[in-house]
Formats: sequence, C-alpha cells, structure tokens
Amino acid sequence: MYSEYYGFTGRPFQLTPDPRFYFESATHKKAMAYLGYGLAQAEGFIVVTGEIGAGKTTLTQHLLAQIDTARVLAAKIVSTNVAGDDVLRLVASVFGIVSDTATKAQLLDRIEQFLNGRAREGRKVLLIVDEAQNLPTDSLEELRMLSNFQSGNRALLQIFLLGQPEFRDKLASPELEQMRQRVIATHHLLPMESREVGPYIEHRLKLVGWSGRPHFSDAAYEALHTASGGIPRRLNGLVERVLVLGAIEQLVTIDAGQVDAVVHDQAADEAFEPRIVTPIATGAASSSHEATLHPATLDLAARIAMLEAQAEEQGVALRRVLTLLIDWVEQEGGAAQAATSMRSPAA
Repeated sequence: MYSEYYGFTGRPFQLTPDPRFYFESATHKKAMAYLGYGLAQAEGFIVVTGEIGAGKTTLTQHLLAQIDTARVLAAKIVSTNVAGDDVLRLVASVFGIVSDTATKAQLLDRIEQFLNGRAREGRKVLLIVDEAQNLPTDSLEELRMLSNFQSGNRALLQIFLLGQPEFRDKLASPELEQMRQRVIATHHLLPMESREVGPYIEHRLKLVGWSGRPHFSDAAYEALHTASGGIPRRLNGLVERVLVLGAIEQLVTIDAGQVDAVVHDQAADEAFEPRIVTPIATGAASSSHEATLHPATLDLAARIAMLEAQAEEQGVALRRVLTLLIDWVEQEGGAAQAATSMRSPAA
C-alpha cells in the first residue's frame, strides 16, 4: 500500500535478504575486508558472528555477487543441526558430488578428487556455512578435516563460518582446539551507529525510486536507531510500519512522533497475551459470554474456543425451541382431539 502511495517501484524494507540493498556500514565494511583477506589466503577458516538480523546473510549474498566465478567456485549451506557424516553429504550435494550410498571413506575420497580437479583448473573453492552455531562438535570436526585437503603446499578448500554470538562460545570449547588453530580471522558484526541510520534508509529508498517523499527528519532517524538498536532487520520492520502509517495518514514528512506511535503499537502487540474464552455453562445469561477482546485480536485457539462456546449455546437454544415446539404441537393435537370428541355426539 505505501509503495503505491509514495510511488516506489518495490518494497525497500522487506525482511527477506536481498543483496541489491546491501549497505556498507562500518562493521560490514570490516567484515568484507576479512572475507576478502580469507579468499586471498585461500586456507583455514574465517568466522563472522552477529546478532539475529545483523545482516550476515545479506553480507554473504553480496560477497557471492562480487566473486569472479571463473576463478572461485563458491557454495553455501545453511546448517540445521546436521550430524557429522550428514554434513559431508550436504557438502558433497552443494558441489554436485554424487554421494548416494557411499561410505564415509568413499565420500571423503570423492570430495578430495573434486577439489583437486578444481585446483587443476586454477579455481579456488569456497564453502560458506551459515547458522554455524547449530552444528554439533562432530560436524565442525568433519569440516576441519576437509580443510586439511591440500595439493602440495596449497589448501584446496576455504571455509567461511557464519553464526550467532553463541558460536564464539562453542568455538572456545576445548574440543575445538584444533579448529581454533585454523581460524585465520574473526569478526563480530556490530549494530549500526546512529549516524548510519539515515544513509542506510535513504540508500534503500533510492533503489526503489524515492525522490524525497516522504521526508524523514533527523529526529525520526534518531528515534528509529533508538528503537531498533541499530540492528538492520529490526530497523527494516520498523521503517516498514512507519511507512504504512505515513500512507494511511497521507504524510509528506515522517517525524519522531510517528516513529514513537509505531513503536508504542509494536510494543503493545508484543506484550499482548490472548485470552482463551471458556465455554459458559448452559442457561447462563447471554450477556455473560461476550468476549472481552475483539475476535480479530484473538489467536486461533481463542477464536476456536469462542466459536465452540457459541455453537454450544446455539445448540442449547435450538433444543429448547424444538422442545417448546413439540410441546405446542402435542398440546394443539390434544386440543383438536378434544374438540372433535365434543362435536361427535351432535353429528
């Protein structure tokens, strides 16, 4: 709705990562430098961590868009708590290596042959592992073993590990000492600084045809930074809602007041705990079962419970009506019989 109102060609703040909207904040610039260093070294592990929504996925998508595919073969996997042998099959799969019913030894041999083949072509091989904090220790050890493959004095595989902050704690465990020795650089993505919020928002807006409408005041940018903590995904969601409000109220300028209103509504949504409506006892007054919350604000379970309560009451009411109708019919039938009996002697 707001895209049409403001004349945008798309949604600049959608939550799905899109490398087109990559913004090089100070922390992302540093992360890209480390990733570039890792590619140049072509060995060991590069570790990048960050809070949920800090932009790790967008960062890697931007990196992949910049890579010269004639020189570097890159693939990405998103871990979902994959066990040791399974992670090897997952790696084989993303590189198009047939794993079928191969034993672990056969699978490792096929991966090594594949890597040697790319080396003969003069291509580096890069594996990006996202959500690395979900990988168990045995899977990380398997990845370390893959990093051992080399031809002469040249490593055959470069690995980037991306994860949430807890991955740093996992990496510090004694069981992963050998992996830590192979980490050549680490970086933790920090939230954007207050001064970066305005350029970030305007950068994304310009990519969808923004020409200054709506205008964001400096106070609005400050309020957006405070409310989002500088985390890109949180900021995107907040700006999206602010723009919806702007379109509804037909605003040309977005100020801190609109941001505060959206933040207040968002906080109310997050704090809301829907109440389950309990079916009332038969015979209770109709006014006693009115829901204290509008159905649109109830969750699915609450709506179902309310509908069940209403259906039960309607069933009770219907049975009462049918009982009264039957009684009436029987009474009318009895009266008619009596009237006939009274007329018979006179006939």
